[in-house]
Amino acid sequence: MISFHLGIWDVVLLVAVSLQATVIAYVHEPRWKAFVLTLPIPFTMAVMSLGRTVDATNVLGMSALLLYTHAVRLLHQRKRVHIILSIALGVAGYCVIGGLLAARLPSDDTAFYVCAGLTVLLALILYVRTPHRVEPGHRSPLPFWLKLPAVALVVVGLILIKQTLGGFMTMCPMVGVVAAYEARHSLWTISRQIPVLMLTMIPFMIVCRVMQERIGLGLSLVAAWIVFILVLIPLTARMWRVQEVSNAD
Repeated sequence: MISFHLGIWDVVLLVAVSLQATVIAYVHEPRWKAFVLTLPIPFTMAVMSLGRTVDATNVLGMSALLLYTHAVRLLHQRKRVHIILSIALGVAGYCVIGGLLAARLPSDDTAFYVCAGLTVLLALILYVRTPHRVEPGHRSPLPFWLKLPAVALVVVGLILIKQTLGGFMTMCPMVGVVAAYEARHSLWTISRQIPVLMLTMIPFMIVCRVMQERIGLGLSLVAAWIVFILVLIPLTARMWRVQEVSNAD
């Protein structure tokens, strides 16, 4: 179902995601692009926009995001498909997966925690076993006043189908669409960052699910951000140490 009504949180989501994506476009170093991509600004605003309890669809959205990122990388780097077509196919695949599963997944605690446990296991394996690769940096030459509207159009399109995607909408590659294009020379670095996103977002989502009914959605998101930062810092520090050692070798 497509809704053409934009609420206040839809507008906030549009502005926040557009700015985050634009920052990624103008950051040169691949690892900083990946780091900015990790920040759960789209998730936070999308949850407020949807106004629903975090459930298994939010969790599985991360696995779908992982598939999207690697699909774009493989299509562009292995199959030599143009980056824009690769991104379009990746987003279409994400939306199809989200649309099919959103209405079929149960919203109870069992489904949520089973999906969360499996996601953590997958993310840990990828986090430990995915090697670092040296990739070139890139900074968008496109002027800010042209970049921002282009990003906004992508986000509006995703907002219009948010009810169809359900919780999958919160992990939809709104920023990832721009990140993949601007990091088209360093897609491995972006893909390597997704397990970090998964490991940090599971505690984030658990805090939201447990605390939302007790203290409200807004305060539960504030608490979740605190937990997110506490998890993100050591994970990022370890990853960057591995990268520095690899570069030295």
